[in-house]
Amino acid sequence: MKVSTFFKLLRDNLRVPNYKLVKYLINDGKKHPFAIICPGGAYNMVASFVEGEPFALELNKRGYNAFVLYYRTGVKAKYPNPQEDLKKAVKDIFDHKEEYGVDTSNWSLWGSSAGGHLVASYCLDKENVKPNALVLIYPVITMGEHTHRVSKLRLLGRNPSEEMVKKMSIELNITKDFPKTYIWNGTVDKCVEPINAKLMEDALKNANVKYRRDVYENVGHGVGLGTKTAAEGWFNNAFEFINN
Repeated sequence: MKVSTFFKLLRDNLRVPNYKLVKYLINDGKKHPFAIICPGGAYNMVASFVEGEPFALELNKRGYNAFVLYYRTGVKAKYPNPQEDLKKAVKDIFDHKEEYGVDTSNWSLWGSSAGGHLVASYCLDKENVKPNALVLIYPVITMGEHTHRVSKLRLLGRNPSEEMVKKMSIELNITKDFPKTYIWNGTVDKCVEPINAKLMEDALKNANVKYRRDVYENVGHGVGLGTKTAAEGWFNNAFEFINN
């Protein structure tokens, strides 16, 4: 990608309105499974150019409708704003299921980095309609010792209560009703500590939730589809997992 193109995409992302749901529909008159994709960006921006549209287009190729969510970030990211935006996206899709051609009995949530924290936190709310599966790409999981500090600051503000830290630490709140989950991380992630994915794995195992975790050597953060890295096959693995 040219540097000028990168900065244009970055600028456009930072100008996104409070809530925006971008649709990638197959439009063949049939109903398809679907995925809602929440890109990362430290709750500070929405990195859709790396972790949004590329995923959506891959899903389209495989017969899935896809939706990329632009949730509130930056100064508007304070909890529960991003979580409310994801709830709104789910409601929008379910309310327009005929128009969008989606099978609401077969859907998944995909989240990268802070977007992984967002989709996982959505699944902790017992009132929310749950997806069939969750896909977490180098996710932020904990708000505790090993958190990603910018994500925590944007979501919880300065000096959050211990109660709120525990509530938003995904690994402390997993129950047997949590959706089956695919997770992957790289071993040299200098942005989100790999222990986040390990904490999630341990929590899922302890709750007897079906999961798969892949770890890729010498892969860092923000690689999206992982093209030309050791993680290049993760998308195939995730897609196979959610369909079995």
